[in-house]
Amino acid sequence: MTPTFRFAPSPNGPLHLGHALSALLNADMARAAGGRLLLRIEDIDRERCRPEFERAIADDLAFLGFIPSEPPRRQSEHFGTYRAALDRLAAMGLVYPAFLSRAEIRALTADPAWPRDPDGAPLYPVGERTLSTAEREARMARGDPYALRLDMAAAVAAAGPLTFEESGAGPEGESGRLTADPERWGDVVLARRDTPTSYHLSVVVDDALQGVTDVVRGVDLFHATGVHRLLQALLGLAAPRYHHHRLIRDAAGRKLSKSDGDTGLAELRAAGASAGDIRRLVGLQPTPST
Repeated sequence: MTPTFRFAPSPNGPLHLGHALSALLNADMARAAGGRLLLRIEDIDRERCRPEFERAIADDLAFLGFIPSEPPRRQSEHFGTYRAALDRLAAMGLVYPAFLSRAEIRALTADPAWPRDPDGAPLYPVGERTLSTAEREARMARGDPYALRLDMAAAVAAAGPLTFEESGAGPEGESGRLTADPERWGDVVLARRDTPTSYHLSVVVDDALQGVTDVVRGVDLFHATGVHRLLQALLGLAAPRYHHHRLIRDAAGRKLSKSDGDTGLAELRAAGASAGDIRRLVGLQPTPST
């Protein structure tokens, strides 16, 4: 199989140096492997993702010399594909509607001892797993807001033990053949009433459909690999190799963020930075063209 790498930004804000590192690492590794380089636009959030941000992403990547092997895949154009995967999981009895509001979740998980996921969010209370089919259907029929969640306990039991290959490093320097631990996330959201997918579901479906062999992304997504390996196993999808890279942080040690308005690539370009300057700023060696 041809080595295939992908950079998958969300067009909900301008790219910053952290994105540049990920994009350039994918491009460098694809070039070294003689493989394919893909661009995926992860725009399932139709409220926050905007066309002007996608255009800005294209401009920034062209400036960096990131040249995809084919036109980008936009997730918003493939909701039917993700819905089909969700329906397969539902047919296995692994999906249930979850009706708790944010306020109800906060109230139920206020105890500091309540278990939390790797991102620090409280695990979802699982009482709704036991609702009868009739009660679930009645609540959905009357328009109660809900999300569709994975029954993690049942899913883990169905999939069995899972591992993944890590060629980068996890938060504690982990590498090699590692054990996947999706249970740390509890009953993750797979879709919402108005959006028939989630990040976790769409990313594993897309990686399989696009033949991605190597997932190169920031170490902040290291623990999400457990959920991804679980969904791959349940859906019968091939598992890529994973390479989690360091993050670019500000002077206070905080990772860069679009939502915090950290300096974008467009601003650096406007200030006169070259593509070679960007490579040096993110700690990469120059290429012959820069």
